[in-house]
Amino acid sequence: MNTTQRLYFIDAVRAFAILMMLQGHFIDSLLAPEHRDMSQVAFRIWSYFRGITAPTFFTISGLIFTYLLLKAREKGTEKQRMRKGLNRGLMLIGIGYLLRMPFLSWLTGYFDTYFLVIDVLQIIGLSLISIVGLYYICFKNTTFFSIITLIVGFTIFVCEPLYRGLTLENVPLIFANYVSKANGSVFTIIPWFGYMSFGACIATAFYRHLEKPNFKPVTLSVFFILGYFLIEWSSHTLFYLKKWTDIQLFLDSANYNYLFTRLGNVFIYFAIFYGLERYLKPPLLLKIGQKTLSIYVIHFIIIYGSFTGFGLSQLIGKNLSPWQAVFGAASFLIVVCFISFYYVKTNAYFYGKLRQLLYKLKGKPKV
Repeated sequence: MNTTQRLYFIDAVRAFAILMMLQGHFIDSLLAPEHRDMSQVAFRIWSYFRGITAPTFFTISGLIFTYLLLKAREKGTEKQRMRKGLNRGLMLIGIGYLLRMPFLSWLTGYFDTYFLVIDVLQIIGLSLISIVGLYYICFKNTTFFSIITLIVGFTIFVCEPLYRGLTLENVPLIFANYVSKANGSVFTIIPWFGYMSFGACIATAFYRHLEKPNFKPVTLSVFFILGYFLIEWSSHTLFYLKKWTDIQLFLDSANYNYLFTRLGNVFIYFAIFYGLERYLKPPLLLKIGQKTLSIYVIHFIIIYGSFTGFGLSQLIGKNLSPWQAVFGAASFLIVVCFISFYYVKTNAYFYGKLRQLLYKLKGKPKV
């Protein structure tokens, strides 16, 4: 395999997903309630595409991490990549908690458990650690690993009715919040690790077959066909599985089937971006795709007021008109990206701090 082969569409998809996430958070936090009308076509379209953003981000995260892990195996740096994945996972979990710590409230003597709720960074971090664990358990066999990740993703999605209303009252909050939304968690490891698993499975196909003739047209066709099937026919398939097996879980999953349909939307996105890959190489777009952590941290601080409790959601509130929200979101994207590119080195800073901590824990001098 050509080790210099680069999948530019991955950075383009990541850039698209992070920008969609930013505008989604901005508009959702600041748009006035009277304009949140699903009978309005514009708001309905916005809501639909916003619902695809997180699945896209999780799936592409699983794809890129696993692809780099498999490429590292080819270069003989597999152990280093696995170690880096574990470190990055721990770092993301730490940053996720840090962003919700209300230091000013603590200084005034007010304490609550809000900072223990789980958001996207903790789930991606735990998912990266889980992917490394699965890869290790599979004896680093890519075929076995691809089968396992496919089974894990499918099982998590089909079993969604079993954990949809999970509360875990007798489990410590710090652990329960990773599985249950009862205490305010925005994301939980299930079902979102399912998207990471499907991304990891897709990565194995790219790794094994990327250099084969006609790989790209075949892959584009598979993405489009699978995407269409999952959007239009996954619920019917689950219904027929119930009919054939008499397992009630399939029917329960079919009656509230948002996970498979959104995965279908993700596949359509992948097909579009992969098909247009030759046009998606502008340095700015690629840079946005490579700076997702910095961009996410900065946007979170500005909107939600991390550390201080004073962000746009507190200062402005849900008071904007649709046009104010649209132009405000566009300006917000520009400002956040500008800060990320030119003023803040979030990734390097947190990686540096994490390395210092690890060296201290290991009792080694810092290098």
